[in-house]
Amino acid sequence: MASKAIDLERPSPEALLEQANKEGRGKLKVFLGAAPGVGKTYEMLTQARQRRLEGVDVVIGVVETHGRIETDALTKGFESVPKKRSLYKGHVVAEMDIDAILQRRPALVLVDELAHTNAEGSRHPKRYQDVQELLAAGIDVYSTLNVQHVESLNDVVAQITHVQVRETVPDEILDAAAEIELVDTTSDDLLKRLREGKVYVPEQAERALKHFFTPGNLTALRELALRRAAQRVDRDMLDYMQAHAIAGPWAAAERILVCVSEHANSAELVRRARRLAEELKAGWVALYVEGPRHRGLSEVEKDRVADTLRLAQRLGGESVTLPGRDIADTVLGYARKNNVTQIIVAKSQRPWWFEIVNGSVVRDLMRKGESISVTAVSLKGEPIAAKKVRTEAVDPFEWSHYGWSLAAVAATVGFAFVLGSVLTIGSAGMLLLLPVLVSAVSFGLRPALFTSLLSVLAYNFFFLPPLYTFTIADPNNLVSFAVLLVVAVIAGNLAARVRAQADLAASRAVVTGNLYSFAGKLAGIAGLDDILWAASYQISSMLKSNVVILLPEPVTNRPEIRAGYPPDDELDSQDLAAAVWCWSRGEAAGRNAETLPGAKRLFLPMRTGQRLVGVIGLQRPNDKTLYSPDERRLLDALIDQTAIAIERAQLAERVDQAQVLAEADKLRVAMLTSLSHDLRTPLASILGAATTLLAHDELYEKAHKSDLLLTIREEGERLDRFVGNLLDMSRLEAATLGVKKEGADIADIVNVATQRLQRRLARHRVERDLPPDLPLVLVDTLLLEQALVNVLDNAAKYSGEGSTIIVRAALKNGRVDLSVEDEGIGIAPDELPLIFDKFYRAKASDSRVAGTGLGLVVARGFVESFGGSLTAENRTDRRGATFRIGLPVAEPKDGTHGV
Repeated sequence: MASKAIDLERPSPEALLEQANKEGRGKLKVFLGAAPGVGKTYEMLTQARQRRLEGVDVVIGVVETHGRIETDALTKGFESVPKKRSLYKGHVVAEMDIDAILQRRPALVLVDELAHTNAEGSRHPKRYQDVQELLAAGIDVYSTLNVQHVESLNDVVAQITHVQVRETVPDEILDAAAEIELVDTTSDDLLKRLREGKVYVPEQAERALKHFFTPGNLTALRELALRRAAQRVDRDMLDYMQAHAIAGPWAAAERILVCVSEHANSAELVRRARRLAEELKAGWVALYVEGPRHRGLSEVEKDRVADTLRLAQRLGGESVTLPGRDIADTVLGYARKNNVTQIIVAKSQRPWWFEIVNGSVVRDLMRKGESISVTAVSLKGEPIAAKKVRTEAVDPFEWSHYGWSLAAVAATVGFAFVLGSVLTIGSAGMLLLLPVLVSAVSFGLRPALFTSLLSVLAYNFFFLPPLYTFTIADPNNLVSFAVLLVVAVIAGNLAARVRAQADLAASRAVVTGNLYSFAGKLAGIAGLDDILWAASYQISSMLKSNVVILLPEPVTNRPEIRAGYPPDDELDSQDLAAAVWCWSRGEAAGRNAETLPGAKRLFLPMRTGQRLVGVIGLQRPNDKTLYSPDERRLLDALIDQTAIAIERAQLAERVDQAQVLAEADKLRVAMLTSLSHDLRTPLASILGAATTLLAHDELYEKAHKSDLLLTIREEGERLDRFVGNLLDMSRLEAATLGVKKEGADIADIVNVATQRLQRRLARHRVERDLPPDLPLVLVDTLLLEQALVNVLDNAAKYSGEGSTIIVRAALKNGRVDLSVEDEGIGIAPDELPLIFDKFYRAKASDSRVAGTGLGLVVARGFVESFGGSLTAENRTDRRGATFRIGLPVAEPKDGTHGV
């Protein structure tokens, strides 16, 4: 007990750790209101002015005045960080410039409308994420928020106002705020401000009065805001108490705790706590302590405890299960830590002598509770219905344990007789305590008590005179007999408790280890199907149940089986109806549930903090459908981990899809840019030359006409190459090239390619270094020819007039290495990995070189289609680039190279 007292006087490590984590971070203050127009921004600016007068460096990050004259006047005199402007869907949008604020580093920044969604392309999609970055940089933030934007209240607000708010802020943002200030005004005052045009413009105000701003809606929203602010104040008080080791309660608000047991009428106690909490407008919790007796409970009693805890949850309370050797100390420890003001406990119905031997929980609570009110209730109501469970035939008394205990006592007596006269009467009594301890540690309390009785009787019969009778002649021996009996009972009881605690700790260690292993397994799996299979197998093996996992079908949103163990499980019509109900309502359905209990399986929702992700169905092979509290907690933990893993996999899939769409959009824009610019350039030249010839043919000499006709032909050929590259790219992506590999002479292919580009290469010197003894290459001749044309064309584009282009070929490492070297500007090192990307062109030359950015992409695709390779590098001997085409050699026949 001393360690317990020290524990209560020591500050909570969690609370101290939370305070330490806040060091170095900025502080967030949120001005919370029930609706627009209550004065949140006005109050924020007013307090910011006061901080500015105190010498604090305050700047405006973003403040929305909505044209309100009074609010706009308060912004005067503040430094305002200019907003960042960008083009979005043809409109210029302005958002808070977070980089400018970080560079400015004020002590306090004002950021209005915390729930705002940033324009596409911003660093963060939500403004509250911008605020988190500012806080991480050590900058304090003032911000505003309406209660309808709180994530956990979103559904409640939608039910009240019939308006689904899309922009929400996670509750953890509010929880992490250093301070929340409620800005409130009466409903009548707000409606008056609305009619006067101080909230919205007249047309918008008229619509708001008919829909959102009704007196009933505003009253309900005010209550939500008040309750949310009160919850935060209550949490701050608990954090302060825990951080300063204040053993409550502080009765600033009532909080009720009801003790649940295996008693048949515990449900009545829970209902009474619910009624009392409703009258006091207080929070309440149902607590069950797994003491030493828990392992000895029958399945029916364990199920009764589980049903009572679920009843507390259905009635709006919280259910908690804690392990503990001493029930009263565990209950009081939880009560003090959570600022409980009242404890409701059932009055014991056991006989008085049982309480003297084993102690009374009620008496201990009243004696140690100090300032906590303890109410003992005599239970007389109807017991909660005990569900029948088919269990295996097990002898509750485990007769073999009693047999072994009897054998241990007999062996001890025999050993004592062997020692003979060496052993005194007192030593014999001490020796007979050994089987009591062994029985308690090995078999539990009841066999230990049985062994205690046997040991005392054996001590009387075999060692106390007169021997071999149960008569005690000497009064001193009577005292020894009584002391041995008491010591044996106490020792057996303590040893049995130690065993129970050890067994409980061992079982929890196994469960914790399995959960840890399961979490690690899920963390290492990326695919959704693998996650579902691993989860169904793990849950099935740990709970000895058949498992099916259902996820919504994308089109119909109806749940369908995605995984199961055993894998061949199917759902009948009743099971399917229960699964659909569970998915649509987010509540348990099926066997042992209140809805559709005729189904074979119990279906439970799988949800994360954000949404419902799926449904899991469970069935015990022996039709034992009830789960004990231990199993239910384990099941909840497994379901939670699985739901988070499913959501993670689905989010990863969405990110991949978004990246694919973004890449497709990027390619589309690049292609449109290429078509609109690069393809129009030759068309403009062609049209200009043709128009000149048609309109003024008689004015030009023959040589000039020839130049114009040559321009038309060259630009037409360039246009043909552009279109050809686009068509070739589409053939590559559709995998419809139809590759036909054959042995070919590399010199012939080079000659044909240079001939096709004769006019293109006319302004350059083309040198060939092609050894005559090169083997034939195994390629598609037409594809290699086109690839080489594209590479040569690229070299001509990026090399100045009069420069030299060298085409070399050599046999290296069993392959023919064909290279094209130019004397152009070369390739920037950071662009080398990018030049084979679709529509990419060297930045330094975009302004003067026309092209689609597809030539090299098509060339590499063609070369790789028949087993070759195409790489790029910068020349080492001088400025320029080298493109290397690696080609497979044709298999030689009859000692020669060929096919």
